[in-house]
Amino acid sequence: MKKVISLSYVLLVILGCETQHIIFKGPYFIRFTETASSQKESHSTPINIELHNAGPALDEDIIISYTISGDAREGIDYSIVGERGQVTIKQGDYFGNISVQLINNSNNILRSQDVIFTLQTVSTGKLQIGQGESAIGTVYTLTIVDDCILGGDYIGHRGSPTVGDITIASTDCETYTLSNWNINVFSTATVMPLKFVDNADNTLTIPMQEDPQLSPDLATIQGTGVVDPTTRNIIMTITLVDYTDQPVVTFTLTPN
Repeated sequence: MKKVISLSYVLLVILGCETQHIIFKGPYFIRFTETASSQKESHSTPINIELHNAGPALDEDIIISYTISGDAREGIDYSIVGERGQVTIKQGDYFGNISVQLINNSNNILRSQDVIFTLQTVSTGKLQIGQGESAIGTVYTLTIVDDCILGGDYIGHRGSPTVGDITIASTDCETYTLSNWNINVFSTATVMPLKFVDNADNTLTIPMQEDPQLSPDLATIQGTGVVDPTTRNIIMTITLVDYTDQPVVTFTLTPN
């Protein structure tokens, strides 16, 4: 028995499956590209907080004003690089930045403070502040994480060349991890971390430990260190315990 399908039914099915095109009618907007980030106070280079024009590039400068709030203290925990309270997106560009310099006032008290930036006005009526009715991207929170006194980025000095990308970190401000003590000590650039203890009197103890990058019969190291409380420079002296005559190597770490 043949089934008869009416033409009107077929048209109804086809029409019911048509795709409806949604055309964006604006308005275009200015917003923070992200809404939050965090960084340790020992971070030494300025932090750029990006905002953008989510629309066509304009043939005029776009000037955006913002306010600052939060429990972080300006001038003590951070400073604004450049003009405070105003960002300019240059003619023909899409992006602007608020530049923040963190101030390392480490005191071995580990806590966090927030800097909250809120976009307020834009210089052209062609754009609005925030995305959509709920104004998404209007607020950005930068969390400044306190660091230990010796925490941060360092450059290692022992002859030439200097060695960069060295970090010191701690979770209790007493026992620290140095990311690399191979500062022109060996002929290879192998990264060799070690543990040390802050004695709280500007001296350090490098307890006896085994370096996994050395062969087991040569792996034992130990040593001492001193800290200049003014410059935060650190001088470490390490003894290679298992080597013949127990050679000693000394290097300096300067905050980056």
